[in-house]
Amino acid sequence: MLDRKFIVENAAAVKQNCIDRGATADVDRLVTLDEQRREKLNESQEFNRQANQVSQSIGKAKDAAEREALKEEGRRLRELKDAAQKEHDELDAEVLAIQSQIPNLSHPDAPIGKDDKANLEIRQGQHAPRQFDFPVLDHVELAEKLDLIDFEGGARVAGHGFYFLKNDAVLLELALQRYAIGLLMQEGFTPVSTPDMAFTEILHGTGYIPRGPETQIYSIENSNLNLVATAEITIGGLLSGQTVMAEDLPLKVCGTSHCFRTEAGAGGRASRGLYRVHQFTKVEMFAFSRPEDSDTILEEFCQLECRLFDDLEVPYRVVDTATGDLGGPAYRKYDLEAWMPGRGDAGEYGEVTSTSNCTDYQARRLNIRYKQKDVKGTKFVHTLNGTAIAISRAMIAILENHQQADGSIAVPEVLRPFVGKDTIQPR
Repeated sequence: MLDRKFIVENAAAVKQNCIDRGATADVDRLVTLDEQRREKLNESQEFNRQANQVSQSIGKAKDAAEREALKEEGRRLRELKDAAQKEHDELDAEVLAIQSQIPNLSHPDAPIGKDDKANLEIRQGQHAPRQFDFPVLDHVELAEKLDLIDFEGGARVAGHGFYFLKNDAVLLELALQRYAIGLLMQEGFTPVSTPDMAFTEILHGTGYIPRGPETQIYSIENSNLNLVATAEITIGGLLSGQTVMAEDLPLKVCGTSHCFRTEAGAGGRASRGLYRVHQFTKVEMFAFSRPEDSDTILEEFCQLECRLFDDLEVPYRVVDTATGDLGGPAYRKYDLEAWMPGRGDAGEYGEVTSTSNCTDYQARRLNIRYKQKDVKGTKFVHTLNGTAIAISRAMIAILENHQQADGSIAVPEVLRPFVGKDTIQPR
């Protein structure tokens, strides 16, 4: 979250940022409540000072009557102190509730707009969209012909939005994970396999809302646990409450996890097949950094995403995400949108990865700090996240872009050592 003092001292800028991002947090009320909170804190401290002064004078009382009177006055002042402290705590909780709803600041260069229609294209990949000389099929049709995905079986087992990967699709999923992890390890990332569940406070800390009518999170009934929507949650929570040394930063972690999302409100042709599902596997990048390094690391994460999809021979574009589409924790976010020739009537771009610089927004909520040698005090780290490979959407892009006239799928060269074949043939 944003620093409370910063919000109070920069209320106008914070309000404008909320407008730009479509957030409804009541900044003016926070400022008013915080002023009242500080007044009650001062009252409590003053009553406490007076009570201590009275307590010290009891031993100097002339007689029993004066001593009892002083004791009574001390009790009265303690009660007033406790009442003022109780009001302070209630006001503090109200301030914190509003504070937690205020989004991060936005990068000065982020496009201002209410949704993804205001996103700004900043680059394209190495590969241009193919010109097919045969009828293009979408990934659902291709999967049916090649016996790769069983949507009906998934629905029978767990409902719409679940599926079974079959045959060569299983090898393709494993190949994508192995390739992405291998590349990231070469770039200095520590690989982890994360829990599929996290405590509610960890979700809050990373900026997710685990309970409520509009949540995208599956929560475990009668429990403080939730299924994670991304390994960003678990890796971010890995250092919750910890202090690291500045010389150990940046810490770069890549994590493989299952991701679970309710996808409430999603629908339409664009969501067909694997594009919006309730469970998928993802390889996530995450970094804990010093504040002065986070802008550079964001660019590095974006370049790694581009490298992965260039190597997969998938056409794409990168967009600078508009303020209204950023999500609460992100200061700046880039989306990589792959060309999907089977999407829409003549092909469309669809988001397959994103990378965000969350500055100290998550670290402040999770209390993740760093300490510099021989320097007094600690500071909050910056956190960054980025999708290396979201298997379901990457699979859409590969199947549709690498389809062949004979109905087969050409396996991208970088995946062939893991898949064990050059093409996926009709069964």
